[in-house]
Amino acid sequence: MPEQAKFPEFPPEGSSAQQPVAYYTQVAPQQEIEAEAPSVPITHYLWILRRHFWKIAAFVAICVLVTGVVTARLRPIYESTATVDVNFSAPSAVVGQDSTDAYIEDPETFLATQTRLIQSDAVLRPVAEQFHLLKPVSQQGVTTPISMAGLQVSRPSGTNLLLISYRSTDPRQAADIANAVANSFLARTYNLRIRSSATLSSFMEKQLDDLKAKMEQSNLALAQFEKDLDVIDPEDKTNILSSRLLQLNSEYTAAQIDRVNKQAALEAIKSGSVEAAEISTQNAALMKFSDALNQARQHFAIVKTTFGVNHPEYRKAQTELNEAQAQFEDERKDVAAKLSVQYDQAQGREQILENTVAQAKEEWDSLNVRSFQYRQLKQEADSDKALYDELVKKIQEADINAGFQDNNISIADPARPTLHPVYPNVQLNLMMAFLVSTILGVCTALLLDSIDTTLRDPMRTSQFLGIDVVGTMPIDRAGALLPRPVVPAGTETALTKVIPSPNNKGYYGTTSGFEEAIRTIRNTILLSDFEGRLRSIALTSAAPSEGKSTIAAHLAIANADREKKTLLVDADLRRPSQASKFGLSPRVGLSNVLTGELSWQEVILPIKGKPNLTLLPAGPGSHRAADLIGTRLSSLLDEFAKDYDLVILDSPPLLGFAECLQIATAADGVLIVSLAGETKRKAVAAVVSLLQRLRANIVGLVLNQVGRNTSSEGYAYYGYYRYGHYAYTNREKPEA
Repeated sequence: MPEQAKFPEFPPEGSSAQQPVAYYTQVAPQQEIEAEAPSVPITHYLWILRRHFWKIAAFVAICVLVTGVVTARLRPIYESTATVDVNFSAPSAVVGQDSTDAYIEDPETFLATQTRLIQSDAVLRPVAEQFHLLKPVSQQGVTTPISMAGLQVSRPSGTNLLLISYRSTDPRQAADIANAVANSFLARTYNLRIRSSATLSSFMEKQLDDLKAKMEQSNLALAQFEKDLDVIDPEDKTNILSSRLLQLNSEYTAAQIDRVNKQAALEAIKSGSVEAAEISTQNAALMKFSDALNQARQHFAIVKTTFGVNHPEYRKAQTELNEAQAQFEDERKDVAAKLSVQYDQAQGREQILENTVAQAKEEWDSLNVRSFQYRQLKQEADSDKALYDELVKKIQEADINAGFQDNNISIADPARPTLHPVYPNVQLNLMMAFLVSTILGVCTALLLDSIDTTLRDPMRTSQFLGIDVVGTMPIDRAGALLPRPVVPAGTETALTKVIPSPNNKGYYGTTSGFEEAIRTIRNTILLSDFEGRLRSIALTSAAPSEGKSTIAAHLAIANADREKKTLLVDADLRRPSQASKFGLSPRVGLSNVLTGELSWQEVILPIKGKPNLTLLPAGPGSHRAADLIGTRLSSLLDEFAKDYDLVILDSPPLLGFAECLQIATAADGVLIVSLAGETKRKAVAAVVSLLQRLRANIVGLVLNQVGRNTSSEGYAYYGYYRYGHYAYTNREKPEA
């Protein structure tokens, strides 16, 4: 919901009330403009820094001064550092296999471990007791781990060095404690190694007796086994049996093959196969009879084809064939008998070899099992003896090496007292105070500007409201004096006496920032009116005391200096001020015209020295006249347009006063005046929203009292313009 701006009402003229009263019902704004946040240029931030430069500089100076005073009052603290060299190779022994150096596999972990050991209670307690740094405990008999607040252990990156630093108010004590901690760490490390060697030797001596008894027991078991076995070395006998068994297996296999061959030949002979008989060992004689049988058959075949059955040659050939056949059969039977005898012999030999192999294998298996047991007993006895001998050797080496134990940690550089304290660092503290205070001051200035909701910059105002900023008025209003009547000598008055300009062509005798700003506003408004329809302009504001009445008067003078007939109407019936600005005190004015008591021609007042400028004062305050503005003002403006080129209406503030809305709708254009650095953006946005709802012609906005500390663009008036050559006795504040 938009905020509703409320401003005090003022009583009508002649009222005796001193406090403002709610004379008319206030009109709440209906809508506010929602505009996008404009982008802020870098020059705006530079202006903010220039604006708050001396405040920031004073804040920084105070912070630096306070830091310097506090630093000077602090007690100096000195720091001394002892450098410890850590060798990554493990300490070597004098004799034995450990005499060679062993490199540490994880140097980072080793250094981290040494760092923690330096800060352990076992290292720090002797130092604390030596320098009386132990704090009394609350309970008797309670021992808690100690720590030194001033001790710091660090490692330079990429090195195997450890820096043991200690801080104290006494430089000598800082060096002594740092060296004491380093020496305590070395002593602790050496004691740990000696204690470890002693513990290991003691443990090995305890294990030596058990190992000796075990060795004697294993040797007795081996000797008893050899006695029971009745051999010196079962493994040699096992090798002999193995070779014999291998040879018997070969002969047994050959016997099996021979028996199979003879059995096959015998079965072939019995079956009548001549070919089987021929391949046997008795084939020589059998082949001879076989050849004779084949020749007899061939001869018989030839005779058979030549002679008949009863031919003597036929009978002779047949008789030879029968004899050859009988001889062959007799020889075949004789070969079969011989093969049968050979088969029986081969079968018997095979059986004998089979029994011999079985006996040899049984003997080998038995001896092999006993040999395995023998090897186990012998290996156990040898192992116990070797372990016993090695343990005796290690104990002897440990006793020798314990006296020559080396350490891989040494002090590379002892700590020495320093001349300059490390705390407090005056230069660093002052620099940090300067930087922090500068950043804090700049951030505070930017924060104050970001939370500022007033109108300041013309560009940002135009972007936020969506209307043009036609001009800015500087704070220096040396030209803000208005022409007044000449006051007789001796008359006391508070009005300013004006020295006219030498050329007497216009009111402004010099070129000041205020005059140029008024001319800029005049030209911006009138030159943009290409069609000449802008005959009346109403000046209003969001709240009272924003300078609209002063700007209206000077805008009228500036337009009259163009030799244009100008009418200045004081339409603020609640708090009129135009007549007093010109040193006039009329009794009648616009209120009498609105009520119909007088015509406007009867109440207008010419301004002395300004033939083209005429003033229509407000007249006495009247509730009825204020209500008649809406019905009579439009017709009056039409009448004014016949005699004047431009009518300037000084209307009351828009928020809270109803007649201003009627004046805005009747005038050809509305000019809004806002006080830079004081008027809230939401209040002006509400004014713009109301005028847009009424479809009033907003010609622009004027930022009043823009200065170096108000806007990033306001300083432009100050470097170029100076006070004019005229005299004045008083400066007027802008009035509503």
